[in-house]
Formats: sequence, C-alpha cells, structure tokens
Amino acid sequence: MDAKPDAATPPRVLFVGGPDWAESAADALSSVASVTRVDGVADGRERLSSGRPDAVVVARSEGGVAAVSTLRAAATDLPIVFCTDAGSESLARDVLAAGATDYVPADTAEFASYVRERTVEAAAEAAERVELERELRRSEELHRVTLNNMTDTVLITDDEGRFTYVCPNVHFIFGYTEAEIRELGSIDALLGDDLFDDAELAESGVLTNVETTATDKAGAEHTLLVNVREVSIQGGTTLYSCRDVTKRKQREESLTGLHRTTSELQYAETVREIARHVVEDAEEVLGCAASAIFRFDAETNRLEPVAQTPAMDRLYGPLPSFRPSEENLVGRAFVTGDPLFFDDVHESPALSNPATDLRSVVVLSLGDHGVFVAGVDAVGAFDDVHREIADLLATTTEAALDRVERQSQLREQDRELQRRNDRLVSLNRVNEIIREVDQSVIRAETREAVERAVCERLTDGDRYRFAWVGSVDPASGTLVPRAESGTGRGYLDDVALAADADGDPACATAATGEETLVSNVATDLRRTPWRRAALERDFQSAVAVPISYDGVSYGVLAVYADRPAAFDGMVRTVMAELGETVASAISAVERKAALLTTAVTRVEYAVSGGGFPLSRVAERADCTLSVVTGIQQTVEDDSVFATVEGATTADLRAVADATAGVAEYRVVAAEDDSATVWFRFVRPFVASRLANHGVVLRRVEATPAGTTLEIDVPDGVELHSVTQLLSGTFDGVTLRSKRHREQPSSGEFAATVLDRLTERQLEVVQTAYHAGYFEDPRAYSGEAVADVLDISPAAFYRHVRTVQRKLFAALFEETQYSASIANYG
Repeated sequence: MDAKPDAATPPRVLFVGGPDWAESAADALSSVASVTRVDGVADGRERLSSGRPDAVVVARSEGGVAAVSTLRAAATDLPIVFCTDAGSESLARDVLAAGATDYVPADTAEFASYVRERTVEAAAEAAERVELERELRRSEELHRVTLNNMTDTVLITDDEGRFTYVCPNVHFIFGYTEAEIRELGSIDALLGDDLFDDAELAESGVLTNVETTATDKAGAEHTLLVNVREVSIQGGTTLYSCRDVTKRKQREESLTGLHRTTSELQYAETVREIARHVVEDAEEVLGCAASAIFRFDAETNRLEPVAQTPAMDRLYGPLPSFRPSEENLVGRAFVTGDPLFFDDVHESPALSNPATDLRSVVVLSLGDHGVFVAGVDAVGAFDDVHREIADLLATTTEAALDRVERQSQLREQDRELQRRNDRLVSLNRVNEIIREVDQSVIRAETREAVERAVCERLTDGDRYRFAWVGSVDPASGTLVPRAESGTGRGYLDDVALAADADGDPACATAATGEETLVSNVATDLRRTPWRRAALERDFQSAVAVPISYDGVSYGVLAVYADRPAAFDGMVRTVMAELGETVASAISAVERKAALLTTAVTRVEYAVSGGGFPLSRVAERADCTLSVVTGIQQTVEDDSVFATVEGATTADLRAVADATAGVAEYRVVAAEDDSATVWFRFVRPFVASRLANHGVVLRRVEATPAGTTLEIDVPDGVELHSVTQLLSGTFDGVTLRSKRHREQPSSGEFAATVLDRLTERQLEVVQTAYHAGYFEDPRAYSGEAVADVLDISPAAFYRHVRTVQRKLFAALFEETQYSASIANYG
C-alpha cells in the first residue's frame, strides 16, 4: 500500500515539461516535495506505469489538452495540475474537461507558490481519498466475511413482506440458498403468519426476542429468536434478525428436566428407587427413550441390571449381567471411568449384542455404584449438548447413590449403636442382678438359702416373670422343684417335669445337660404343650441353664421373661455363668458344712478304667498299691505316699516312667518286693476333685484286678453327687458299701499345724516319716533320707527341726492343750 503524504513523508510529484517560465514553480515544489522531471508526455506516461507518484504537474505552452488526456489515461485517480503561459477560459475549460484537477496560468499572482500549494494540497486530498477507498474496501470485505460466517441471519422485506435483502449465510439456519429463500415469495412462508403485531411494531419501532418455530429445508424444526425493526433502505421497510436457539432451548429444557430429576432423587431412599427415577426421566432429560442402569454387586463381582425402560427391552432385548472388564462396553465404562459416546455403537468391537437396534449410545460410569446406558435407534443423534447433559445426569445420579449409601451406612451404624445400647442396658440390668445374686449367695448358709436367694433376686422388681430351681430325682428321672419365685405360681403344677428334650426348658436342660434358649414361646404351640401354659402366664421367652460345678450337677435354673428374645446375646452368656456361680456357691456351702460336721458316711467304691494313674501302675507292674494317708495338694499338682507290694523297685520305675498322669515319683523306702513310694500326679486328680466338694478320699487300693476307693462323705453332701463325679473320671463305678460314723473333731489342730508349714517342709517330714526315720531304731538315717530327697543332710536336719518347732509351738500355744498339761501335772 502507498503511504499517505504527511510532514514526515514529502509528496512525490512528477513534473512534465520544462519551459523557462515554469522553472520557478519546479523550484518551489522541490522545497516541499520529491520532484521527478521529464520533458515529454511519453516519458511522463512511462514514469506513471513504472511507479506511482502522489501528483502530476504538466507545464505546456501548447498541446496542453492532449498531454492532460494522455496522462489522465495512465493515472485515472491522481491529481493533475496544468500550468500554461498563455491561458484562456476556453483552454481552462478544455483542460479541466480532459482530466486536469486544477488550472494555473503563469500570470497568476505568486505563480510558483500557488502551484506549490495547489499541488501539495491536491496530492494530500488524493492520498486521503485513496485511503478512504481502501478502508471502504476492507470494511466491505469484513462485512461480507462476517455475514457469510455468522450464525444469525438478517432479512429485509418491503411493506408487502417480499424480500429486498437476504443475508448470504441464510443456509446456516434454514438450509436454503439465497435464491431459494427469494423463491419462497414472502417472509410469512419462512417464519409463519402473525409473527408480530404490526401496531406494536409501529408504536415502538423495534420488537426483540420474538420466539417462533421454523422448519428448515430438511424438515427439522428450529426454535428462533427474532428481532424485528422498522428501516428504510433500498426499498426495504422491515428488518428481521433471526437467531437459532434450538440447542439452547434444548439445553434449557434438559436442565429443567434434570433439575426435576435431581429434586426427585433427594427423596429416594434406595438404589432401585434412584435407578427407576433416572431411567424414567432420561427421555425428557436426554432425549433417549431407551435407558438402563447396571448396579455393581460386590458379592458376585458382576454388573447387574437394576432398572430399564420398555424401549431398552424393545431395542436391545433382555439385559444380561456383565463382568467388570474392558471386553464389554458396560464393563469398560465401569473399570476406566471414562465416558463412552458412540455415533454408531455397531462400529465398536466391544459391542456384546450385534443384533441390537440401538445406534447412538452413551455409556457412563456411576463411580463405584455401576453404569448408566442410554441410546436411540438413529445414527449421530448426540451433539455437545447431549454430552453435557448426559455427564450432568450421571454425576447427579452418582451423587444420589453416594447419599443413599452414606445414609444406609449411617442407619446401619445407628441400628448397631441402638443394638449395642440395648445390649448394654440389658447387660447392665443383668449385671446388677448378678451382683445382687452374688451378695445373696455369699451370705447364704445353706443350699436351700442359695437357691431361694437366686430365684428371689431374679424376679425382684419385675425383672423377670418367674424363676425356679429344680434337681433331678435319680429314681424317677423327673425334676423336683427346690425353689421358685415370681408371678408364675401354679405353672409347675400344669406342666410335665420329666427330663425331656422336647419339654419345658428346664426339663430339656436336665435331659441334655446343655443350656436351653427359647426366644419366642409363641412358636410351635401344638407340638410342645408346655408353651400354652407358659403363654397363659405371659411367659414370652425363657432360658434354662445347668447348675453344675466340676462335673457335679446340682440341678437346673430356669428363668422366664414377659418379652420375646429377652435372653439373646450377652444375656444368655451371663445366665450360663450364673448357673456356674450358683453351683460354685452350693459347693462352697457343702464344703463349709463338711468342715463343721463330725457325722460322715464312709462309702466304698469299686472303680475301673478311665486312666487312673495308680490303677495303670498296679496293672502293668502286677502289684498292689495302697494309699492310706492324706493327699498333699499344691496349686499345680497333688502328691501321695503309697505302699507297694509285689513289685521290685526296678519294675516299678519302668512302669511309672511310662504311665501318663505320673509327673514324678520317688522311692522313699524299699525292701525285697515292697516299697514306700512318693508320687506326684498331673491334675485333675480324683482326690482334688472330691475335696472341692467337701468329700475326703481316705484310702485307695489298686490291684491288677481293680481299684477300691474309700471316701468320707459329710452329712449335707448328696451321695449321688459323689457317684456322678466319679462317673466322670472312671468308666465303671460300683457302690460296694456305706456306713454312717462319727469322727473326732481334730481337724482344727491339724489345720493349724499344716498352715504353719511350707510345701517343702511338709514334703521333707512326710518322706522322713514314711522312710522310718522317726522309728526306734531308725529304718533310714537322716543322710539316707536326704539322699532320697536330693538335698544335703544339713538341709534335711534344718527342715526337720523347723517342723518340730512349729509343731510344739502350735501344741503349747493352744489354750486347751496348755490347760490339759497343767491339769495333768
């Protein structure tokens, strides 16, 4: 582009002709412009063809009209200033008509200055005109490109509605060419009748955002916003500016539907309810009648269909479950989390059902919950709006599923907390009962008092409806009530109390020896008659636990509540422990009674089998073992001194080493085929178990033919309990004899002495006693006994002297013994 002359850039002037009278004008121009001089017109024309000056000055005395015409033909838009020395009006008229811009005769005042000024001014005006023309061309080009590429379409019509102007881009909206639009005849054929009120337009001059629906050349409907304006241009009176808002309208409608769906999902409480709302609304929101939701099942590790529309059944068929794998579209969306859009799903190699009529398909992940699928039977049905709305729908669905999952977890946590709270309340209630029961049984002096206290505490304050304790009569096999309390009196008279697994819970426990729980008494009424009698007294649930301790059964405790499931969970466990507590209390009462009584029943049992250590030693060594002294008990084991007849010490050692239950043995004294042996047994040993119930093992005689036990059973301890305990130890138990006898009350002094001795001191003096150390003469010396005990003689003598000192201290410190000695003296 040529530069416009300004102060910084002097104009370029072509000066044609060189008469003397024109030299002053040429010199004046040279001071303000870049002047190129040529003499002839031909040279001037050649200069114009090779370069473009800003102005031309022609100085001629004659032939001026021809020169101007020639140069004007070569430069149609440049200013030409003609100068002559013989001017006239006719010459001026002819030169100007030939194309001169200005006419200056030589006799003009200030000729040179005038030529200079007129030439520079003309050059500036010409440059400005050229620039304006260029700007106009650029503006026209810009408008042309803009109109051809903008999406809005402009139409102008006359008063009759006929088109006077059609925007070149009209095909963007309507699909018609400009010529086809004009062939329609009028604007009504394109936009419809009654688009606006003429009076309203006349009043305001402009109408904005008039919404209408137009059909394009292909038959598709478009939603348009039309601005109508009164104009007056080239015969046109009304201008229509049309904007296609179909996608925006579609997006607004989709967002409105999505908002409604979101509101519905806020109140959905299950996964199925959410899935049903989403697939039902997918047609309105997304424009897809066929849709489905697959839910991931963590247990089966499959994506299972949870909701689908009838259109999905029609276009796809029955929906299968899918593995979470990239080999299928549903699994791929779930695994990768990437949205899948298909213009034609049949082009995908991962399509699992080639027979489907679905074409455009969207498959979107719902996070860890599953997958959303929607589609139509047309190819290329999805645009950017569909993609945006589909993503929003999937995100909204995932958020709703997250909310339901959180609420489900919170509800489950609340239920678990409630269950724990109920268990704690129930457990605290039971623990309170247990504490009261423990305090009551501690104070009880008799078995009857223990059993009565338990029943009363359990039913105190309407804790439970009824409680009773019964024991099995060995002769009849029925339960005999020993204590009862509560509001169910008469119940025991209305039900059978035979030990029966199908009977009342107490009877079932008596028959099986296991606890019996009935969470709901109202079930199975016809088969178990006891339930009817229970329901009549509002017994809704029950539990029965055995009262047993160390293998001895003292009976059954049964408790009944006025509500179902009152003994489930931890309460059941506590009730079972309560049975053990009551049994232990009864055993303690019997042991206490045994210590206070001198009346005992001495019974003799023949026992066999069961792995009794002394019986196995006697059988294997073919000898007789007799235990006639008390059992020494420690925290971990029991030990006895036994005499052995009929076996050598070598045979005895061989057998004892191989006998289970014998932890240690020591030969205290030995002769040819007899010996005194100390045995230590691994617990449980029968003597310890008997002692736990106040029963004393007095004598044991084991032979190869069998074993005899002689036991003292104090009054107050039931004999069948002893038999029951022995039956848990031996395979065969036979009662041979029993006789009642009174025994001297010497246990208090013996207990006083034994309490002062350590286990080691007692072991030493017992070994010395059975070795004959205290005989006269001594059977074994102190050194020999020390060797048996594997201690030094000094340690042996120190232990013996200590025991003697403690024995005499106990003897002489007791008032009754001191008084006896004084009286004797």
